This record gives sequence, C-alpha cells and structure tokens, in this order.
Amino acid sequence: MVLMLETSARLLQLLTLLQTRREWSGNDLAARLQITTRTVRRDVDKLRELGYPVDATVGVGGGYRLGAGAEMPPLLLDDQEVVAVALGLNAITTGSVTDMAEASAGALTKLRQVMPSRLRHRLDALSMDAVPRDYGTSVSAETLTDIATACHRLERLRFDYRRRDGTESRREIEPYRLVRSGQRWYVVGWDLARDDWRSFRVDRMEPKTPTGPRFVPRELPEGGAAGYLERSLGAVYRAATARVRIHAPLATVAPMVHEDWGTVEAGDETTCELRLFSTSLTSIARWLRAFDADFTILEPVRLRDECREVAEYHLRMAERYRHAASPTAAE
Repeated sequence: MVLMLETSARLLQLLTLLQTRREWSGNDLAARLQITTRTVRRDVDKLRELGYPVDATVGVGGGYRLGAGAEMPPLLLDDQEVVAVALGLNAITTGSVTDMAEASAGALTKLRQVMPSRLRHRLDALSMDAVPRDYGTSVSAETLTDIATACHRLERLRFDYRRRDGTESRREIEPYRLVRSGQRWYVVGWDLARDDWRSFRVDRMEPKTPTGPRFVPRELPEGGAAGYLERSLGAVYRAATARVRIHAPLATVAPMVHEDWGTVEAGDETTCELRLFSTSLTSIARWLRAFDADFTILEPVRLRDECREVAEYHLRMAERYRHAASPTAAE
C-alpha cells in the first residue's frame, strides 16, 4: 500500500513537471524525481496506460512532453467525478445564475481536451440538452462576483434593496458570506444601520460602486453564515402560526404533515390537532384544503376570516367553471 501511494504521488509530480516545461529530457526528469531513467520510462508508460498523451523523441536533445492539452493542468478524475463535473456544469445553464451557459459549455470543452479517452467517452455519453428556466430570482454572475470580492477583501458593501412589499431603501453592510438556499442566493452581513446581523436576497439588491472602506471582521453567529440564514428563513416562514383540528384519523393525517410547516400535537382514530406555520394566515387557510377533510379552527380567530375569503374565492371559481361548461356558454 505504501509503495502504491508513493508511485501515485510520483506520477502526479511527473505530470506537474511535464506541464511546467514544453520538453524534458529523461535525465532531467530522473534528477528532479530522484529516480532512475528506467523508472521514468516506466512511469511515462503508466501515464499512457491511463490515457494521458506523453510524446517521446529519441536522439540528441530528445525527451518527453505532454501531447494535446499540455497548456492545461492535467486532470485525475475517476468515473464518478466525471459524472459530477458534467452534471454540475450542465446544471449551471438551468440554474439561478444568468450569463453562464456559454462559459459552462466552454469549460466542458476544455475539460474534454485533457481527459483520457476512456473518461472522454464517458463524458460524451452524458451529452444532454438543457431547458433554461426563469425562476424569477436569477442573478448575474457579475453581481455574485462583485459581492464575493467584497466579502473576500473585507470591504463594506452599499446597495439599494427592494423588500417583499416593494419598498426600497439604501443599505450598507459588512458582507461576510454568499449562501445559496434552493434557487436563491443570499449575502449574510452586519447591517451598520441596524447594528445587527442580516441576510439579503441578492436578486433584490443593486450593489453600488465603488465599495466602501475595509472593516475588521466580526465573529459570525453560531453555525456560521449558513446556520444564521437557515434560522433567519425559518423565522420568516413561521411568521404566522395556527392550531387546527382535522376531522380525520391520525394515521391518515400524520404522513401529510411535513416538519418544515407543521407538527402533530395530538390525535386519535377520529381527529388530529395540528400546529401549522407559514409566512401568513392566508397561506395556512389555503393549505387546509390539502387534507381533504372537515376541520375546526382552534386559534387564532383571524384565521376564520381568511377561510371565509378562501371560501368566497372558490365559490367564484366554481361559478366560473359552471358557466364555461353550460350548453349556452358556446353560443
């Protein structure tokens, strides 16, 4: 096992040396790697067996050099890593970052040039088409880069921010980390005006240039930027809570309640009591139809008003459908 590790490490060193100079003599490589020229020849053969193009010339001034793709760093990827690279780059074309489809295609092309033929065939087999999607929350690669640079340089970031209700304000923060949650990008930073940690959706930001002065980094909240964002989003999604009795057996209802938006507080063979939470009581009122059972609102009382609104909405929709399906509708 030790010998195998030493050989693998030496092969990596050999690949690195072949990359740094257009051509090497066998003696120079042997001296650099502290091995014999015979071992150099064997290692070159191993690289060729792995599919890496190493050309050799004989005679005075002869030596070794990488073939096509020598200008790029050699890659050592197994089959699963090839799959990960292909799928990852392909996902960019349908993800939440705009202006990256061409760069993704270019990266795949360059990777293919330096891959061994066996892995190149594996990559070709994964060739696929992608349908771009507009998630409504896409951000440009340039914006992400600018924010990431400010985080890296510890420079204050100024930007106009649009809240969910449409109101806008000028904000200034000490940016620390970019965090992706689902298809959305957030930046976590210290809000100078609020004197507290805040998270901001990048698709609602309009960064201003130049960036502000450098700052002394603070200790991130517990769990780091990702942990803070998770708690922050959790608070948003639990802004409204309600207790409801569903008139259906516990065994039927419990599998329908996801821990992200509800908990079962009690239940038996005829009813269940749930605590539901969401961004608003309106959302909870709309969710209740998913249980396909009668229900009783325990709290808050305001949820009853929301349910009345939902009922009126469905009555209007029902009348619209009845009218469209009537024989006179076509006249």
